Amino acid sequence: MPVSSFEQTGIASWYGGIFHGRLTANGEVYDTYDLTCAHKTLPFGTLLEVKNLKNQKTIQVRVNDRGPFVDDRIIDLSYAAAKALDMIRDGTAKVLISTDENSIPRARFKIQIGAWKDLKMARHHQSRLEKANIIPTASLTSSGITRLTMENIAESDMEGLVVRLESLGYKDLLISQIYN
Repeated sequence: MPVSSFEQTGIASWYGGIFHGRLTANGEVYDTYDLTCAHKTLPFGTLLEVKNLKNQKTIQVRVNDRGPFVDDRIIDLSYAAAKALDMIRDGTAKVLISTDENSIPRARFKIQIGAWKDLKMARHHQSRLEKANIIPTASLTSSGITRLTMENIAESDMEGLVVRLESLGYKDLLISQIYN
């Protein structure tokens, strides 16, 4: 749904705890300490201003999940967002949520081409990709895994890049949407 301007008043709740570390509806790992939210219909990446109508505190959150799945609620906030609005104790609050045309998300993508424990194997694949004029970024995780990724890929470039990678034998791609 394209967003040019949006305003909604209703009840907000928050979620954290057992959801921390699980995947959100847009494929991100949920971090209860990020300023994010779940909304039933707004596009992922939409930036919302949320105002607690009881105490007038306001924050900005990013939509990265779907919900809430309780009839009388309009938004589920992360723990960090709920804390900033001073609604942890009550669990819910009457809020005004709004956005404007400047918060329309611009979708970009990240592809993880592969991950290897063996550094020589990762370098081999990096060299192979570079010979095909595909330039991935190599990063080493704290557990010693080397990942080859490409980031900030425009939606218009995705299909062609995926086809090229698959033609080179890279079929287990991990693709995630990011927002600028």
